[in-house]
Amino acid sequence: MTDSKQPLAGIRVLEAGSFITAPFAAMLLADLGAEIIKIERPKTGDPFRSFKGGLYSPHFRAYNRSKRSLSVDITQAGGKALFTRLIERSDVLVENFRPGWMEHAGLGYEALSAINPRLIYCSINGFGANGPYRDRPSYDTVGQALSGFLSLSVDPNDPQLTGTAASDAVTGMYAGYGILGALMMRVQSGRGSRVEINMLNATMAFIENWFVEYFLTKTAPGIHHKSQVNQSFALACADKKLIAIHLSSPPKFWDSLLAATAAPQLATDPRFSSREARIKHYQDLRLELSAIFVRHPRSYWIARLEAHDVPFAPVYTLDEVPEDPQVKFMGLFQDLTHPVEGATRIVRRPVSYGKDESFQATAPPTLGEHTEAILGELGYAPAEIARMRADGII
Repeated sequence: MTDSKQPLAGIRVLEAGSFITAPFAAMLLADLGAEIIKIERPKTGDPFRSFKGGLYSPHFRAYNRSKRSLSVDITQAGGKALFTRLIERSDVLVENFRPGWMEHAGLGYEALSAINPRLIYCSINGFGANGPYRDRPSYDTVGQALSGFLSLSVDPNDPQLTGTAASDAVTGMYAGYGILGALMMRVQSGRGSRVEINMLNATMAFIENWFVEYFLTKTAPGIHHKSQVNQSFALACADKKLIAIHLSSPPKFWDSLLAATAAPQLATDPRFSSREARIKHYQDLRLELSAIFVRHPRSYWIARLEAHDVPFAPVYTLDEVPEDPQVKFMGLFQDLTHPVEGATRIVRRPVSYGKDESFQATAPPTLGEHTEAILGELGYAPAEIARMRADGII
């Protein structure tokens, strides 16, 4: 599986994770060429496997490509021994158990770094290793809410949760970023280190610009603040399809929008005479533009906005994205095929290293698919493997 042309070729990562944060972090490393061994509980595996029937759900597939699956119960003595043997031969461990669980199992940082001083040990949790919320369970919505992220998108007058698992994804990205930093530190020192990531801190860092503004202005932004400041709009067209516009701050884009809409009344309206005025009267401008855009279908506005160099895009539904000409041209989807589970279509990794794009992702593994192969690589004899399977260790 190792591609020597990839930046993390030769790096072995053990992922003792479930759901999104740790699996996503490990998958990002896999996308850079690392070998990932996913440690899963026998019979059930990662709970995300069974989110939608069977043990190969779309949710699991989305975060687990290019990995090998090893089913092992690390709470049993035999499973723990197997795990520590893997630790001796690995570069990175990433886990997202609740704080203290790995230490209670005898697999904490101090214990494992004594076995392998070069090990990078990445722990991901909800609120940090200490503090009043340490033992609380945490999922994506919890991280979004506590960090203030949800206050930027949920209308308090009609509170509904929408969108995607932003806190989970951001936390996984920061974990991958932290692991890459630790690998560089190891080049300099020759020793591994502990990397700690929590969902609260990661999500707050992701929206740091709003905190900086709040501390300066003493005013907490509401759900429309970003759109007002950035002068962005989502507008319905005559065919009920949506289009998005983002004018930002350059005056030329306001002038371009005036030309594209052929609405001279906007240019002479004192409410819209400057960027500051347009921010102050954002809702009025939104209503004026809504009345203009609803007169023609989206295809008409795409042509007009493009011709006048307005920053825009159609608001696609997910089924429309694959048919977009730019998406097709760039080949942003890739089909993976598993010999048992069949096809999975994924989004290509967003990182490219010049013209030599040799990286090929592989299909997400079935539960325990690589158990016997990995144990064989570790030196276990067939009889030992059979015994561990009989004892429920693997």
